[in-house]
Amino acid sequence: MQGQKSPVSSLLQLAMRPVLIGLVSFAGFTAVACGSPGESEKGTPVSTGQSTPPVAAVSSPGSNGGASFSGVPGIPGPGWTVISDLIRLELATPDLGVGSQRFGVVLSDDSGLIKFPIVRLTSNYYPDGYEAEPDKSLSSSVPARFYEFPFGTRGIHSTVVQFDRVGLWSVSAEIPRSDGTSAPVEVRFPVAKTAMSVTVGQPAPASMSRTLGMVSSIRELTTGSIRDEGLYRYSIAEALERDRPLLIVFASPAFCTNAVCGPQVEIASELREVYGDRVDFVHVDLYSNPHEIQGDLSRAVLSPLLEEWRLSSQEWTFIVGPDGIVTHRFENFAPKPELVEALEQTLSVG
Repeated sequence: MQGQKSPVSSLLQLAMRPVLIGLVSFAGFTAVACGSPGESEKGTPVSTGQSTPPVAAVSSPGSNGGASFSGVPGIPGPGWTVISDLIRLELATPDLGVGSQRFGVVLSDDSGLIKFPIVRLTSNYYPDGYEAEPDKSLSSSVPARFYEFPFGTRGIHSTVVQFDRVGLWSVSAEIPRSDGTSAPVEVRFPVAKTAMSVTVGQPAPASMSRTLGMVSSIRELTTGSIRDEGLYRYSIAEALERDRPLLIVFASPAFCTNAVCGPQVEIASELREVYGDRVDFVHVDLYSNPHEIQGDLSRAVLSPLLEEWRLSSQEWTFIVGPDGIVTHRFENFAPKPELVEALEQTLSVG
């Protein structure tokens, strides 16, 4: 209806601003980097919902426009809080629900990106709020592996964390320092009953994404300068009818501007060269009019498929089995090794 935006559309308009990472955040994850443990006073929480300077922490209940998991306007959504005096943290995977979830963080300090091969992350659940003690029976510690993005300027520590309850969680880590000490960092966040987006175990929507046969030029399908026609051969709906595994990327290559996005479409193209005889690949740009934007996002029109898939961050990759059920979900940039592992898993059971 003209002049009226749906709640999810309003949420998406906020989420797709190039300087933002996403709308939903988490709190409560503790991590320990492999190296010398140490003790340090925690920083004072400061409110933002995005990455903070190395001093203090950031908190953002309902940040990025006050959108919530349900996208209901006017209701403050869950936020995230980072607590640290020395470590910056970006949440790469803020759309969290109960169950096993991919969990990714970008860590940095005054010297730049933190690239320890393994960072040990400890999660805690707070049934009575953060002022009370966590439920230690639900605490767990997992190693997060570092993946460097192409070109070496960005990277992410990624793992899988089990969230067994709806409510307040935290994750923390001890990051070794060059002087032999360590610096703590903690992120606190709520976990919802279900993630906002389409998630693992759910049917993939049979979306009529645009293909080469629907347009006069591939420039109408992607903002990227590297244009692989093989990513636009089938719509999502058509690919689902082919009864083969399917990898879908939602991304706008020309507008990858934050610490948690990367050249996802290029990675998909590389994977298609290897797996294209067994797996179908589809790219959906975040915008319906890439050829009209010309660097000016005020001209951009969001793809209606973002609302259909309930997406709030700048990049998403989904792997779907031959039965049409989502087997893997990656919020923001998914490094190539993670996707290769996920594809092999899907092919092995397909």
